Amino acid sequence: MTRSLLLVGVGGQGIILASKILVSGLMKIGYDVKMSEIHGMAQRGGSVTTQIRFGEKVYSPCIVENSADLVIAFEKIEAVRWLDKLKKGGTLLINDYEIYSLPVLIGKEEYPKGVIEKLKEEVENCKVFHAFSVAEEVGNVLTQNIVILGALIKALGIDTIDWVEVLKENIPEKLHYINIKALKKGMEL
Repeated sequence: MTRSLLLVGVGGQGIILASKILVSGLMKIGYDVKMSEIHGMAQRGGSVTTQIRFGEKVYSPCIVENSADLVIAFEKIEAVRWLDKLKKGGTLLINDYEIYSLPVLIGKEEYPKGVIEKLKEEVENCKVFHAFSVAEEVGNVLTQNIVILGALIKALGIDTIDWVEVLKENIPEKLHYINIKALKKGMEL
């Protein structure tokens, strides 16, 4: 059985790093894993996505419409943007966090209200958390991506390996302590 994950957010949120750590761990478990990343205008606050498919044998990382088992949104508007990829009965994990686009920042548009409520109406399996608050509690708001990674690991039920060791293999030593705290807090969500 192949599982499909779509991680979505905005440039600078650490989606690519979180995805690479996840892929590394999935391979340690013994899965065949394929990953594709798209980060076109990421440096300008644009959308970033990673598609990850894993299972006994995977031939492509591509996730077509209505086929993702999980969509993980690092920013809540991105959950709306990519919702069509989630299959019926799939799970939506949402970081209740807002990053304002340029039109919102200059006052030309308003950030949509009621996003979480609308998503909960549309998706039966929807879990919302506030990774910024958890990362702030840990001591560094830049660890939001690792908090989200921890929540994803828990949601997938793949905590049979030493994720702390996997994390250490993928980030510089000086960042181990704070990111380990963030990972563990995320796994408690």
